[in-house]
Amino acid sequence: MKKQERAVRDGVGDAVFSRIASAQKMSSERFNDCVAEMAVEAGFNHYLFAEFPRGDRSGFASNYLASNWPQELIDLYEEVDLFYCSKLVSALKTTAMPVFCDKAPFESAAANQGNDRLTAHFRGHGLKDTFAFALHDMHLRHFIFAFSGERVRLAREEAMQQVFRAMEFLELFAQQNPVEQPMENLSSREIECLRWSAAGKSSEEIAIILDLSAHTVIGYLKSAMRKLDSVNRMQAIARALRYRLL
Repeated sequence: MKKQERAVRDGVGDAVFSRIASAQKMSSERFNDCVAEMAVEAGFNHYLFAEFPRGDRSGFASNYLASNWPQELIDLYEEVDLFYCSKLVSALKTTAMPVFCDKAPFESAAANQGNDRLTAHFRGHGLKDTFAFALHDMHLRHFIFAFSGERVRLAREEAMQQVFRAMEFLELFAQQNPVEQPMENLSSREIECLRWSAAGKSSEEIAIILDLSAHTVIGYLKSAMRKLDSVNRMQAIARALRYRLL
């Protein structure tokens, strides 16, 4: 068995981390196997499938969905809390194209936050070069695919094939993992008030626009905040955007 295939397969058996519900049509093991196969066929030892970090959930542990990284590396990376500001994530924010990183992609992008210990751990486990790209699913959720190992930069055709395979995988993943929705449906007025609030309008301005009293507008916004389990308007707007209500 090839070195990289053995490394990936061992990882699948020992340290696979997934939040995919096992009761769905395709098991979590099979989902992990799909990503592992992508890594093997591209000649990489390790893989990471994660949600793109965002402001209200930036930690590594809250974003990764599947990986064969050693557990000690997972724990260390969560401890240093650099995923959201890593060189890899920063690079993916500036392009829609795949990126190939051969210089500590999981370190912080900030020049004054170099972490030699972290880089040594990644390299010690064979994560030296990383090929990565970001994709959206049909629900507009943002994901990262990252494949690491010790191989040269992928040719254009190889990169295209890897991205297309990820698109096929993500299509199935999205079908079996629909976007979360609020426990209670929002009314059209509540959504309308949130939309104008997102546009920067005050309660008084929204009242004029919708021909309502300011008291009524505040009532709609408070009701929307309750249904979205939010403590303020800003959080309610962020969650409404996530649910694609606005």
